[in-house]
Amino acid sequence: MFESAELGHTIDKATYAAAEPPLRADLLDAQFDVAEAKQFAVIILVSGVEGAGKGETVNLLSKWMDPRHLIVHGMGVPSDEERERPPMWRFWRALPAQGRIGVFFGSWYSDPIVGRVQGDYDAAALEQHLQTIVHFERMLVAEGVLLVKFWFHLSKKRQKKRLKALEKDPNTRWRVTKADWKRFKHYDEFRAVSERVLRTTSTAEAPWFVIEGTDECYRSLMVGRILLNALQQRLQQLSHTEKRILAPPLVAPIDQRNILNTLDLCQSLQKSDYKDTLEHYQGRLNLLVRQLSERQRALVAVFEGWDAAGKGGSIRRVTGALDARWYRVISVGAPSEEEQAQPYLWRFWRHIPRWGRVTLFDRSWYGRVLVERVEHFCPEAAWMRAYGEIREFEQQLVQHRVVLAKFWLHISKDEQLKRFQERETVRFKRFKITEEDWRNRAKWDEYEQAVCDMIDRTHTDRAPWTLVEANNKYYARIKVLQTLCQTLEATFD
Repeated sequence: MFESAELGHTIDKATYAAAEPPLRADLLDAQFDVAEAKQFAVIILVSGVEGAGKGETVNLLSKWMDPRHLIVHGMGVPSDEERERPPMWRFWRALPAQGRIGVFFGSWYSDPIVGRVQGDYDAAALEQHLQTIVHFERMLVAEGVLLVKFWFHLSKKRQKKRLKALEKDPNTRWRVTKADWKRFKHYDEFRAVSERVLRTTSTAEAPWFVIEGTDECYRSLMVGRILLNALQQRLQQLSHTEKRILAPPLVAPIDQRNILNTLDLCQSLQKSDYKDTLEHYQGRLNLLVRQLSERQRALVAVFEGWDAAGKGGSIRRVTGALDARWYRVISVGAPSEEEQAQPYLWRFWRHIPRWGRVTLFDRSWYGRVLVERVEHFCPEAAWMRAYGEIREFEQQLVQHRVVLAKFWLHISKDEQLKRFQERETVRFKRFKITEEDWRNRAKWDEYEQAVCDMIDRTHTDRAPWTLVEANNKYYARIKVLQTLCQTLEATFD
């Protein structure tokens, strides 16, 4: 891949001077068209060999384009806060919204490349990193992001010459550090690892553009033209039709038996036994959560279930065991305008807690395969691919020491009707019932099928579902607390 970049590409200054003004104007026009359309975001990755012109290119783009719609992220060494969350968390937080262009100077490629050269990762770990990146970029593109990846290359001989020239000039000496020379000593190792990384991650959705960095004029014009072509092409495709799903449709079992309607909903706990049992498990949970920080762990609990199944009551019994400084409850509803301008999982990634903390989701990222599927709020292509995106998301959480517990609170259709009617008649419960709840109830069978598909496709060894028989509220609350305690204990052991 790098051989094609080592051809000694050059552009004379007169040619550059003639080509630069119209290119700059066209780029600015395209940028404003993107900003006006607000239908997709643009991400530009700038990576490559030291001294190959990465910084100069970022500065050039900032000069050529309107900085109001161009956000540059210099992704250096992770902070303490960032290290306590999954590696991709800091990149999710920095994603540009629709209509904006984000430039990543240093990206999700830096850690796996440097880590492999330094011996922090073996070949298997590097491959795992790369597959995570491929999934991430595929998801971004599927969500409509225009992803343009530039790798700036120099031969070993030219890099040495470039570093010496920069170091010799008093005005540019600051650009060359001891770390640059240290990396130069490992040029061959970096090249071998980088070659593998680029070949693995140059996909149809997100190909790499390798730019020879020797000649500034050539480098600048190539980057500008590649970016302009990508922007113009995407702008012309704004009227594209919805992607079709060619996979066989998901169907219910022909005998109508499923994981929900075979649950024993007669499970119960007497009120007289409830108080002491509640005190026991809340105390146990409190002691376990105190250990999260020293064990470098975080806890995320997801609560899904039928309307009126008791999600709120279960969450209150969990928080009743915790110090208010340790936890947050995220109540998930319809996405805001800010959230709609980002990839779907963005609004959940930003709430992932650091070590020692607890986050409880009252509804969650599963809305895409439940309400959005049933109510046709998103195209079939989006919710069908969401199963894989969710599994990848949860795997990243668990791999980075997040204890993940997922609950589906299940009640019978008759029990739900009883609770709905009670909410309408009891004054202090009226706020809990809405017309939307009744509309959802009318689609019980469709939701039941969606829930069964969700559990079947996202129940994994590392992120299992716990089905809670919730016709009896006391039993359901204790089962939730007991499961959280057992999950934490098993993780700590």
